[in-house]
Amino acid sequence: MTDFSHQALAINQAADAILKHKVNSLQVIPAVAIKLLRLTHDENTDVGDLSMLIETEPTLTAKVLRNVNSAAFALAHKITSIKQAVSILGFSAVRQLALNQLFYNKLIDHKSKQQFDQLFFWQHCLFVASLSRAIATALKHPDVDLIYTAGLMHDIGKIVLETHGKVSYSDFILACKNDEQPTLLGEHDLFGLNHAEMGYTFCQQWDIPEQISAIVYCHHELPDDNSPFAIYKRDIAIVHFANYIAWMQGIGSIALNNSPELHAETSKYLAIEKPDLESLLNHVDQEMQHTREFYGIQFPNINRLRAALVQTTLLLSTHNKRNSIAERRTDNISITSLTTPHKSLISSEIVPWTLAVMQKDFAFERLVMLDINPKQRSLTTTYTWPESVDKNSLQAFNIKLDELPSTILNSLRERNAIIINTNNDKNRTILRQFDVEEFLIIPVLSLNRLVALLYADKHKTKTPITDNCIEQINPIIHELGVALANAKRFELEKKRAELDPLTGLLNKRMVTDFLTQTFALKPEQLSKVAIGFIDIDYFKKFNDTCGHQAGDDALKIVAQIMLTLTRPSDFIGRYGGEEFVFILRNTDKQGAYSYAERIRQEIERKGIILSQRFQGHALTVSIGVSLYSPNFSTYQEMVEVADTAMYSAKSDGRNCIKIK
Repeated sequence: MTDFSHQALAINQAADAILKHKVNSLQVIPAVAIKLLRLTHDENTDVGDLSMLIETEPTLTAKVLRNVNSAAFALAHKITSIKQAVSILGFSAVRQLALNQLFYNKLIDHKSKQQFDQLFFWQHCLFVASLSRAIATALKHPDVDLIYTAGLMHDIGKIVLETHGKVSYSDFILACKNDEQPTLLGEHDLFGLNHAEMGYTFCQQWDIPEQISAIVYCHHELPDDNSPFAIYKRDIAIVHFANYIAWMQGIGSIALNNSPELHAETSKYLAIEKPDLESLLNHVDQEMQHTREFYGIQFPNINRLRAALVQTTLLLSTHNKRNSIAERRTDNISITSLTTPHKSLISSEIVPWTLAVMQKDFAFERLVMLDINPKQRSLTTTYTWPESVDKNSLQAFNIKLDELPSTILNSLRERNAIIINTNNDKNRTILRQFDVEEFLIIPVLSLNRLVALLYADKHKTKTPITDNCIEQINPIIHELGVALANAKRFELEKKRAELDPLTGLLNKRMVTDFLTQTFALKPEQLSKVAIGFIDIDYFKKFNDTCGHQAGDDALKIVAQIMLTLTRPSDFIGRYGGEEFVFILRNTDKQGAYSYAERIRQEIERKGIILSQRFQGHALTVSIGVSLYSPNFSTYQEMVEVADTAMYSAKSDGRNCIKIK
């Protein structure tokens, strides 16, 4: 059995555990819609087959004809039969109308008062399907109908969970409304699988074409080359991109704020720089408006600013097209400049050291590293050299990307360094802002992604910056990017060694380190310290009755709640087994109790929502807290008191707090 076969088996088992009925018995999509999907992959299908299939559903026939005769199509004569509609509009258009109507009738519950807004969900599906089709058409894809259908179905797993889950998708939205972790992780914690995996399981059970199943499964993350779905990477990338754009425009499928990420390889498979984004989005706007009359959905009117926003975001994620370091000139550069970035694995050391040697080699008078914040679409000063640079003058460098002149934006787009001077009138505003006559701007790339800009000038001596300087400095910037990537890997590995792999909280070793540091504080600071132990009640029942996956998910749910409700200045970690620890500074008895009670109440609330999934077992915790006393000579003594208080809470009936 292959690795993916094992994974698919685990997904099927998780689906069976969370659903009220077996997947192959669920009527999420009407039988006629399934037949329509399969017709596409039958080489012998003709107009008559499509017409006959639609006509077997009188209600569907009436609604498709009503749609065809609406103002959206502006036909000169009224169409009275499906065959006539197919002849005039074409196989593809009528099939799309029929699919839309079937999905709409089955999926949308106008009377639903649940957290999962199905009308909003439907709007998202239509947008993704329409944009996917437009992109596929622009890329001359051989089967744009299939891409449209996959876009329509990409989030089908959410509907399966909403309508047939022991814990519904509305329950998930309610339980995770304050969570900051990615939606897919939150879904996995609550359901045991995410919506993409649920959708894939549904597609497999109902024999949906493999290409569509692959897109449903991978629409959030492009598969790697070893995946059985690697052959569909371009198809997946189309829907992945359309889904990302929908979220960017506020047309997500749910109201949670955890938007998806655009995969770094997307542009490789879509040639994103080529299609006219504004034209594609305008086309989608028009198509969405055509459905407005029939469905009665108010769609947003999005103007050119949307295309500009999307284009800028894409510029930050496309591939690095710079030449390799071997092709760069390195004459007149000291070896120190090329090797300095690699003398450390800590970015706060790498950057200042590199700026220092660059100043020495090139006689720059100010060097400023500007980080790019994609969410705020701005540049922010992070490092300067020399360190004595006037702090007030640095405020001028914190600037919105939209305010940059086209000369700099073009350099970002092309990943090339550029000298900004008075030779171009477009530069005059920013030159005045920086109070210089000339400066150099250099894109910094790490792992082929644009992460920062390096600014350099000679504002006092006014010595010219030459093109030769750019050729010489590029290899150093390349090495800086490599060093920053290495530093990021090092930081990740360091964190991995500090974190509990299941919950993502700090592990017991880090708990011990933090307690040691805490007990080194001055007495007046120690007097405001509290230590708490959190233990999941009847945890063994979760493992024995519901399986170890349910036990793991319970641990992750508790950890996520603690992360959400804890101040940055305080400490939380997993102590081992089903025990968690928190260390609060600058608190008192009332503050410690209030914090512990928020944790207890939120876990109890989520436990009620999840009771069906956990086969009636309530997810609750017992909490013990110890407050610092001068009688404690070591942190171990304080930990022991907290542990004793926690067991006292268990003895008093569990799901409560004891403070000693």
